[in-house]
Amino acid sequence: MALIDISMPLYEGMPAFPGDPPFRTEALRRLARGDPYELSQLSFGSHAGTHLDPPSHFLPDGASVDALDLEALNGPCEVVAVDPSRRSVGVEDLLHVRRGTARLLLRTANSARWTQRLAFFEDYVGLEREAAQRLVALGVRLVGIDALSVELDPHGGFPVHRELLGAGIAVLEGLLLGAVAPGAYVLTCLPLALRGGDGGPARAVLRSA
Repeated sequence: MALIDISMPLYEGMPAFPGDPPFRTEALRRLARGDPYELSQLSFGSHAGTHLDPPSHFLPDGASVDALDLEALNGPCEVVAVDPSRRSVGVEDLLHVRRGTARLLLRTANSARWTQRLAFFEDYVGLEREAAQRLVALGVRLVGIDALSVELDPHGGFPVHRELLGAGIAVLEGLLLGAVAPGAYVLTCLPLALRGGDGGPARAVLRSA
């Protein structure tokens, strides 16, 4: 069955959230230079590209990315298309999400913009706090979004992150969902096992349920 890669590639010049370190690569060994093999040195932040936010990202005693329950990150999921005219995801956008939905991916207007150009834009679509509270009430275990942050106001008190992570909901950010139709899928998502990590770059793929 065909897999749909919804991960952002890592490369120099890729979009990064303001203040995050840029992705860098340095050639250490190259066949073209007469070396016996290829080897590169990579430098990037723990929240580069498609990545998972564990509770420790905001909570002092929260679990780090290597301690996340992989069962929560992998399995049946629902992709929900948010009206592209919406500038934020509110409770009204989640009315058809069923209680007990374990994994929810939100395809917003961000996805169409990223199909045109992979770049950071300040007016990205994120979650309203009330929407985060609704997801907690529904029992969601993972929420993903097609933005580098689920937070609409990253300069405030980070209420959306605190609502979700405080309830033990893993946050998957930086998804490329432009080619994904809404519906039921099976998600495979494996973050780097960074010991004590506050974030984990991940490869995420979908297949039809």
